[in-house]
Amino acid sequence: MLTYAQAGVDDEKTSKALKGIISLAKATFESRRGKLGEPSGIGHYAALMDFGSFYLTMTTDGVGTKVLVAEAVGKFDTIGIDMIAMNVNDLLCVGAEPVALVDYLAVKEPDEGVFSEIAKGLYEGAKQAGIAIVGGETAVMPDLINGFDLAGTAIGVVEKDGVITGEKIKPGDVVLGVSSSGIHSNGLTLARKLLIPKYGLDYEYEGRKLWEWLLEPTRIYVKPILELLESVEVHGLAHITGGGLLNLKRLTDYGFSLEMPPVDGIFRLIHENGVPLEEMFRVFNMGVGMVAVVPREERDEAIEVLNRCFESFDLGVVTEGPGVRVENYGVTL
Repeated sequence: MLTYAQAGVDDEKTSKALKGIISLAKATFESRRGKLGEPSGIGHYAALMDFGSFYLTMTTDGVGTKVLVAEAVGKFDTIGIDMIAMNVNDLLCVGAEPVALVDYLAVKEPDEGVFSEIAKGLYEGAKQAGIAIVGGETAVMPDLINGFDLAGTAIGVVEKDGVITGEKIKPGDVVLGVSSSGIHSNGLTLARKLLIPKYGLDYEYEGRKLWEWLLEPTRIYVKPILELLESVEVHGLAHITGGGLLNLKRLTDYGFSLEMPPVDGIFRLIHENGVPLEEMFRVFNMGVGMVAVVPREERDEAIEVLNRCFESFDLGVVTEGPGVRVENYGVTL
């Protein structure tokens, strides 16, 4: 058995360590009180800055240890998609339309071929997300970086009456899932340390090599979610990233009763190699990359809108009691 903490990523320890940074960061809000760009204090996936009739939203994220898989197989043309996806999908969760991004690439040494391949992914991700890459920074640091790291900061906009906070969520609301494209960009430390030493990256599983499973680009949900926001009343949105289904707890103190999809693909391989189901649902998206919470009467139209881009399905309902219960697997988070 191997857990995320045993693989080297202890989420609980990380949360405790971050408390000091978060506390000091919030203390800086005072410098903007009453000024254009005042921090709103709203935002579970992205920060919101007050610009009069609208909020400017901001988020930052990277690709994580997925870059180590890219390095190992010499394939760099998709990780740019991952970086953009991780940022723009978070912006969507507060109801914002992503508009622009700046990237940060830190490398041990410059390589024109690698840079060109990374740029292809950035272009493709920006095209899928409908954003502009308006700038960036490349840092060559041979004494600090062994390989490379790719991260970015994205901004979006949302009208004040269009912000999604989760406060409208109520028991009986329908919970809809939008399918993921696989492991996305979370839990790679656990997946790598569990699978690669045992099988190798060229291991064939269900017709694909292991590295292909691990490098499958993160799905970008901008188009279907923006259409959903235009079409129905949306009470909550959750990008299922690190923390798995625990991301739902960001939205509300109410609980969730869910029926998750079958454990298959890369998730089945990980589970079969000793990761308990409860840990799986705490770390990975398990086939559900984005969750929308809508009123019951909006369910049919919401499913129709989401299915125009990606497979979507009923996940369950919001419950009065707290916690996330995966009924068909007997797991409570």
